[in-house]
Amino acid sequence: MTWTSTMSSGYSSLEEDSEEYFFTARTSFFKKPLGKPTDGKDVEKEKEQRTQLSREELRQKVDLYNAATRDHLKMTLNPNGLYTGFIKVQMELRRPITVRGANHSGTSVGQEAFYLPRGSVNTLHISSNNTVRQVIEALLQKFTVADNPAKFALYKRFRREDQVYVCKLAEGEHPLYLRLTAGPNPDSLSFVLREQQTGEVMWDAFSIPELYNFLRILDREEEEQMRILTSRYKNYREKLEEALRTASKPG
Repeated sequence: MTWTSTMSSGYSSLEEDSEEYFFTARTSFFKKPLGKPTDGKDVEKEKEQRTQLSREELRQKVDLYNAATRDHLKMTLNPNGLYTGFIKVQMELRRPITVRGANHSGTSVGQEAFYLPRGSVNTLHISSNNTVRQVIEALLQKFTVADNPAKFALYKRFRREDQVYVCKLAEGEHPLYLRLTAGPNPDSLSFVLREQQTGEVMWDAFSIPELYNFLRILDREEEEQMRILTSRYKNYREKLEEALRTASKPG
């Protein structure tokens, strides 16, 4: 699979060829996610529905989708039966990510860890045969993230009877098919990238440089909190001293 991206525009593309990827890192971060995770049966059901759709049914669904979209991010049905289109993914990462640095010539110059702004949205151009796993990899490559893709998961958020649900997607599911069947309305379906959330942190899944980066980040956070607390209590002291001076004046 090849892909291209433009950092400034928030756009990247996954082309129609694909290949297998294997990940071995064992990691998790927080408690179980909200909502009921999808299981293998859901993936098989989705695959069955997708393969049962005739070309005419696909064409009708694509036409209906394009007629309903309001942001010009339309889908295209290709002669080979595949279709391409856009999905938007909201980044909700609580942990720092490790980013590969590069100089002006593009040569790698080490790694740096920092927090990605929560809530930022990225637009991907993908094919109907691209899986959840490939979408995660494309997002990480776009930001030159060095962390193992197995540390992250893609979730779907949807509204049902005035309730909002968040469910983890299986790696073999196809996000563009979900986008097509749900329609372009983000209230009907939206995608969120988060850390894996299956239990306690498995620190042995991290490399030594990653662990040192986490320590550096914690040191900076500790220094910042100390600065804030020191400034706050300094202000309190000054106000108390001013109040004492005022009270001690004859009057």
